[in-house]
Amino acid sequence: MMGIELSAWLAAGYAVTLVLIAYGIDRLARRAQTTLSESHSPGFTYHEDHDAWLCPEDQWLWPQSFDPDNRVMRYRGSPTVCNACPVKDTCTTSGDGREMRRTVDTWPASESARFYRGIACTLTVLALVWPLATVLTVSDWNSRILVLGASVVVILASLPLWSHLRRTPADPHGVLVQSLEQNAEDRQAAVDALARRRSVYSSDRRGRDHNA
Repeated sequence: MMGIELSAWLAAGYAVTLVLIAYGIDRLARRAQTTLSESHSPGFTYHEDHDAWLCPEDQWLWPQSFDPDNRVMRYRGSPTVCNACPVKDTCTTSGDGREMRRTVDTWPASESARFYRGIACTLTVLALVWPLATVLTVSDWNSRILVLGASVVVILASLPLWSHLRRTPADPHGVLVQSLEQNAEDRQAAVDALARRRSVYSSDRRGRDHNA
């Protein structure tokens, strides 16, 4: 556009670039957390309805303890089952059963996620500093309209980041964690139901099918 000062273009470009960087940081942090979780649980599937992990051998790992400092729930398989498992050597060296962990805070309520979300929100604030200062220095209305328009775009684009952060406070009492005794009856019912359907390891069934 003709008649727009170079400082206005630079300020608008600066604002938009910082917002894009903010979203990039947030997305990369989310992806990194997902990748890390998947790398620690290859072949294991978490079932929310049972609050338990199902291993590749069709055996269940049930809740054992909760770490309030790290906001992590720990799950462990039965030592009897794990020690007799045909693939134990490739799964765990523990004689107490395979352990799995799950963070109880969903994104972006976890401490790590809130840290990166805080950085992203800070960048959106910085994205407004130069444009708002430029409005006071440019002399024509076209330049002012461009800078003000960029500022409005920044504000609207940053609302989801701020809104999600505000709605998911890091509340150590916000997650209901029941003890093993409180969940024993429900889990036992699930175990009994599964025991009627599963009596061997998954690898054993595959071996029989292959021999057949």
